[in-house]
Amino acid sequence: MKSRSVLIVGCGDLGIRCGTQLAAAGAAVTGVRRDVSRLPDAIKGHAADYTVPGSLAFAQALAPDYVIATFNPFDRSVDGYKAGFARAMDNLLAGLGAHRPTCIVMASSTRVYAESDGGWVDEGSALTRSDAFAAHIIAAERALLDSGHHASVVRFGGIYGIPGGRLLSRVRRGELCPAEPVSYTNRIHREDAGGFLAHLVQLAERGAALLPVYNGVDDLPAPRHEVECWLARRMGLEDLVAGNTAQGDPTRHNQAGHKRVRNGALRESGYVLRYPDYRAGYGALLEE
Repeated sequence: MKSRSVLIVGCGDLGIRCGTQLAAAGAAVTGVRRDVSRLPDAIKGHAADYTVPGSLAFAQALAPDYVIATFNPFDRSVDGYKAGFARAMDNLLAGLGAHRPTCIVMASSTRVYAESDGGWVDEGSALTRSDAFAAHIIAAERALLDSGHHASVVRFGGIYGIPGGRLLSRVRRGELCPAEPVSYTNRIHREDAGGFLAHLVQLAERGAALLPVYNGVDDLPAPRHEVECWLARRMGLEDLVAGNTAQGDPTRHNQAGHKRVRNGALRESGYVLRYPDYRAGYGALLEE
C-alpha cells in the first residue's frame, strides 16, 4: 500500500480500525468526520459533515486511490437514515466528480434483507420492501453500485466489541430475553469488521476483482437467548439463568426481524476471522 491514498468518509470506530491497519501497511489515510480531534495520529483528519451537500467537494482534488464509506444515520428517525445513507452517498459521488478511485467500499447492514422469520440469507437474497429505515441504506447501496465506479458493499451484522457495551450492560442488569419464540442474531467483532474492510482494499490493490456484495458476519448465527445465557454464566450470574422466566417478544431488541446470515463470500475472499463466533469474541472482551 506504499504511496497509495485512502479516504475514509465517516471515520468513526470502524473507520479508525480499518484506517490504522492500512496506514500501518504504508497507505496515506485521510479520515472525514465532524470532530477530527479524536482521530489517531496515523490518520489525517478532514472536518466535514458528509450529510451536507457540497461538504465532500474536496474529494475530487484529493484524488484518493481508495474510498471507504462508513456512514451512520444522522439520528434514529427515518429522515436521519435518509441523511446518513442515501444523501451521504449522493454527496460522496458528487464530491468525487470525474475522479475514479481504484475501488469504493461501503459499509452497509444486514438489515436490508427481507427475511424476518429466522431463515437463511446470502448475498443474493431478497431485500426488504417494508422497512422504511433500511430503504435509505438500500438506496445508498444502489447509488454506489450503479454509479459506474468499481465498488463493493459489505453488509455487516451487529458490530460489537466495546467494553461495557449495551448487551453486556443489559445482562448485568438481569435483562434476559425469553427462549421462545426464537430470535436469531448475527454479529461481527469490531476488529474483524475493520479488518475485513482493510482486507478488501488490499485485495483490490493486488488486482483482485471484488464482488459487489459481501456479508460481514461471523460463522455462527445464534439465538439471542443462547447468547445472553452464555454471557450471564461467564459473568457469574448463574442464578439469573436458572431463574429466567422472561416472557414476551424477544425481537424488542431486534426490531428489523431475525434471520441467519451466511458469510461464504467473506470466507472465500481469504479473510480469516479473528473471532469466528460470539464465544471467542465476547470471551476475549470479558477478559479485558
